[in-house]
Amino acid sequence: MPAPGDDAKVWIRDEAAAFGFDSCGFAATAAAWTAAGRLRTFVETGRHGAMTWLAETLERRRHPNGLWAEARSAIVVGMNYGPDADPMTILAHRTRAAVSVYAQGRDYHGLLKGRLKSLAGRLKWRFGGEVKAFVDTAPLMEKPLAQRAGLGWQGKHTNLVSRDFGSWLFLGSILTTLDLAPDAASADHCGACRACLDICPTGAFPAPYQLDARACLSYLTIEHPGPIPDRFRRALGNRIYGCDDCLAVCPWNKFASVAREAGLHARQALRAPALADLAGLDDAGFRALFTASPIKRIGRNRFLRNVLYAIGNSGEPALAASARARLEDDDETVREAALWALGRLTAKPPEASGA
Repeated sequence: MPAPGDDAKVWIRDEAAAFGFDSCGFAATAAAWTAAGRLRTFVETGRHGAMTWLAETLERRRHPNGLWAEARSAIVVGMNYGPDADPMTILAHRTRAAVSVYAQGRDYHGLLKGRLKSLAGRLKWRFGGEVKAFVDTAPLMEKPLAQRAGLGWQGKHTNLVSRDFGSWLFLGSILTTLDLAPDAASADHCGACRACLDICPTGAFPAPYQLDARACLSYLTIEHPGPIPDRFRRALGNRIYGCDDCLAVCPWNKFASVAREAGLHARQALRAPALADLAGLDDAGFRALFTASPIKRIGRNRFLRNVLYAIGNSGEPALAASARARLEDDDETVREAALWALGRLTAKPPEASGA
């Protein structure tokens, strides 16, 4: 079968748009990847923390053909999840919880994966070849692949930045045995800006384009098991799931727009939930509130751990009752977080705690 021409790319882009994707680009899979060296350094220096799957899948992850040797091309799509308000505003409301923008709506994994598989099926029907669709969970370096496909570039905070959508793009990839002409890779447009590096509450960037996940508040609130190291707890503020600081401050967000996909809009219950209400959740209440949410994955105990740290950082003595109610919790980490929160709220004077 002859290789599909440029008209095939037009057709694929039109189909991707029909499925709700906001951007679509093409990359060849065979070329060498400088990103592989960065990934190896990241793992070998231990900066991946408890994300052991990164080490376990390193060889497959370091190149698209390590995942699927027969793949010749990648189709990378992006779906805009831009918020309708400044994500930084909530940080000033210390009795309310800050939830990362990406987790305020429906879990994007299921939403994107279903549409991406449908797009892959349409591609196979129209042009033949074999296809495989991936959203986030496969050992595939999606951000470097997106840069190669022209969707944006990895900024100094290591996240993708789009000239059209700023910081707010969910990514999905289709690998195929078809030969599709690659698009031009995106150039880096960060210039001398270091806003994302300077705003990080914990200094998680050892250098531009390098991240130490062990100091990243997103990693600590989502992936880190057990108690969060004491030196990071005050920096959490009221962030209970993820951290958007380095994304939200990017100047390229001036071109961002609110998500078109209704499923990615923030649920009212997660815009600024009261810490006291979240601290009172039992397991059934947690599962009910976070049905179809990515937050459900971390479980009630890790979630309550984060909420209790936020309560300790609130400076609000009235929340001491919420922490005290968790001193007899079944989970040891939750009990320890409750004790820490009480210590912060009852210390005299408050300034002595380093708040």
